[in-house]
Amino acid sequence: MAKRSSKKQQPDPREGGTVATNRRARYDYSIEETYEAGLVLTGSEIKSIRAGRANIAEGFARFQGGELWLHNVHIAPYAPAGLNHEPMRTRKLLLHRGELERLERALRDQPGTTIVPLRLYLTRGLAKVEIGLARGRRRYDKRQAIAKREAERTMQRAMRRDAR
Repeated sequence: MAKRSSKKQQPDPREGGTVATNRRARYDYSIEETYEAGLVLTGSEIKSIRAGRANIAEGFARFQGGELWLHNVHIAPYAPAGLNHEPMRTRKLLLHRGELERLERALRDQPGTTIVPLRLYLTRGLAKVEIGLARGRRRYDKRQAIAKREAERTMQRAMRRDAR
């Protein structure tokens, strides 16, 4: 009988898992719709993403020439690569035509909306980004969200205390 390994098996990075999240976006914006988009990347960029070296905190998406482009997302240079990429270059997002038209219409019809990246992840060896159609929150909206979260937390604590 084979001896079990005491080490925890690390998941294969190509199989999935979140590489980067934009927690600030959920706080600063109210997310109305989310979409999954592919990314057009170079070889050194995908290797750097698999190594977990990406930051989407300041990112946003914008339409240019009928296509959706991701701006201000930092993917660190991949050290072993000979020719590297520009870390802050704009990257094309891949969506179905209907989704692109729906997003463009929403941006045009609803002033004050923007498209922000929420999560960068790998699935089946491909890098995907979850983007959200977002509307900026006012300061009092943020305060209400914090108060609501705190109230839920205190209720959970009270319920756990009563259960004991």
